[in-house]
Amino acid sequence: MTPGRQDSQEATKDGLPPALPARVTVDRVWPEIDAGRYPAKRVVGDEVAVVARIVSDGHDRLAAVLRYRRRGDGGRRAVGAGGGGEDWHELPMTLGLDDRFEASFPIGELGTYEYTVEAWIDAFASWREGLAKKVDARLDVGSELLEGAALIDAAGRRADGADADWLRGRAAELRTGAPAQRTAAALDPALAERMRRHPDRSRAASYERVLSVRAERARARCGAWYEMFPRSCAAEPGRHGTLRDCAARLEHVAAMGFDVVYLPPIHPIGTTHRKGCNNAPAAEPGDPGSPWAIGGAAGGHTAIHPELGTVDDFDALVRRAHELGLEIALDLALQCSPDHPYVREHPEWFRRRPDGTIQYAENPPKKYQDIYPLDFECEDWRGLWAELRRVVLFWIEHGVRIFRVDNPHTKPFAFWEWLIDTVRAQHPEVFFLAEAFTRPAVVHALAKRGFSQSYTYFTWRNTKAELTAYLAELTQGEGREYLRPNLFINTPDILHEFLQFGGRPAFQIRLLLAATLGATYGIYGPPFELCVGAAVSGTEEYTDSEKYQVRHWDLRAPGHLGELIALVNRIRRENAALQHDWTLRFVETDNDAVIAYAKQHAADVVLTVVNLDPHHPQSAHVRVPLDALGLDSTQPFQAHELLSGARYLWHGERNYVALDPQVIPGHIFRIRRRVRTERDFDYFL
Repeated sequence: MTPGRQDSQEATKDGLPPALPARVTVDRVWPEIDAGRYPAKRVVGDEVAVVARIVSDGHDRLAAVLRYRRRGDGGRRAVGAGGGGEDWHELPMTLGLDDRFEASFPIGELGTYEYTVEAWIDAFASWREGLAKKVDARLDVGSELLEGAALIDAAGRRADGADADWLRGRAAELRTGAPAQRTAAALDPALAERMRRHPDRSRAASYERVLSVRAERARARCGAWYEMFPRSCAAEPGRHGTLRDCAARLEHVAAMGFDVVYLPPIHPIGTTHRKGCNNAPAAEPGDPGSPWAIGGAAGGHTAIHPELGTVDDFDALVRRAHELGLEIALDLALQCSPDHPYVREHPEWFRRRPDGTIQYAENPPKKYQDIYPLDFECEDWRGLWAELRRVVLFWIEHGVRIFRVDNPHTKPFAFWEWLIDTVRAQHPEVFFLAEAFTRPAVVHALAKRGFSQSYTYFTWRNTKAELTAYLAELTQGEGREYLRPNLFINTPDILHEFLQFGGRPAFQIRLLLAATLGATYGIYGPPFELCVGAAVSGTEEYTDSEKYQVRHWDLRAPGHLGELIALVNRIRRENAALQHDWTLRFVETDNDAVIAYAKQHAADVVLTVVNLDPHHPQSAHVRVPLDALGLDSTQPFQAHELLSGARYLWHGERNYVALDPQVIPGHIFRIRRRVRTERDFDYFL
């Protein structure tokens, strides 16, 4: 037994702690995800607001600091452990209601930041408060001034340089001289400020954990996504599109104001058990197969389908996208066709049936004989995991910084946590979107483990009650700290009955909702632009789906939504309120067919009103929450309708709207406050 250990036991053999405990308790620090196991999420430029409950016995004043630093190692460290990186920075915390102390620290770079809270009894502030009360009561404070001098002397010993000399001089003033002068010196705000700089933290209490926040780039929080199949981008019908055709289509996408172009898999497609048109079990000659049946004679996950082009063509596509202000997001589907090189070179990476055949993918009653799932728990799991990371890094080398991940909930959580952490250690600008249409707890588990964005159940939320409850959960619930929603309206797999039977107004309604409810939204492009609602009877599957055949789209066909989409995306870019999720506030209407909600960022206030009925005109009175939006209830305000350019002068909370879905099913209002100049000239800001 070591001497230190022995001393410790002797000191505690009577049950007393080995050292005098701190009187301060720090708990309920927020944000804190699963006791610090996972980081919260922010983007560069954000302020991280940290709140802690700090209490002590008695009536002494407390002081607290928020400690933060940027971690330098790029990885996730164990809860409570130290880590490399910058030195700690400290910010004073301010006391609010219910013993809650608050402070915010800035996010200046990509990467991971650590933070914690430390608090202590502020002996000087407690003494100063008591002194002031006795002075006000005209009591003798001679003894108190001597106590204060001792506190100031001690601070002088902790200080150095000019502060040390200044504090020692002030302590001397408190000991001698006229009572009035001594009291004035004791209550001097300059003294309080110097004492705050040199507190006695010898018995400070620290929060039991070091927490973390992951800082990402702004696109991880806000963006408009457009999905398209390169093989359907040919300018003329009857031809398989190429990546060069896809590059030519980018100008059309950019003109509509999108930020991200998402491409389904662009790799070679297997021929064994290839699916035919409309998911037929057997393909006919010339059927191209599903892009998600990855791998063939031309290669696997780092190869490009020969009919699409070459890696050089892909590089040219990425360059053209960047020239137009777009990013390419690539599908990451970790599965193989029976013809994938992995099947031949690494048969141990696949699960086998008792008869020795490889298990194909199933989702009963559906069968996917053209797809072999990978076995992430096989004996050579390390080799498999390393190879899949190599695939990701390969595409990063070719300019991809965003990955849309196919069915991540069917792969181990630990794999994603490892993959995302290690990729970001080298490339912190990369982020991943989880396509996980599964149980809510699983969606949240994936978000905690590093996915920057998640698909949501927005597609299936169509009534006012459904939308209100679900978006409030996404934007106001605790999950908002780590789960960022991407409100895709439709996908190649999902054509909701609202779009199947609502006609063009239904597509307009869902566009307005997605683009204004969410900071990030997406469309499966050509079918949405053209209001395609034809589905296989009784399903959400598109008729003649692009998943199984090449399609040709006339994007200027009558009834297309290109101009409206471009206008809505322009409004999103010009109004910062629509680039954030957390300020979403639903607004009362007296008609359940009409939904209204506001978003605010600084002085930018946007109020959206949408008719949820694609078949009939609807009207409602909208109750504008004037106080919450910073509006003067005694003054009129302007509702500037951004879709039409019309301007309305509204008075008070209750205002009338009428919406005909055959014209336009919604309004997006920029709320402008009345401002009066020195010359009594009114304008709206």
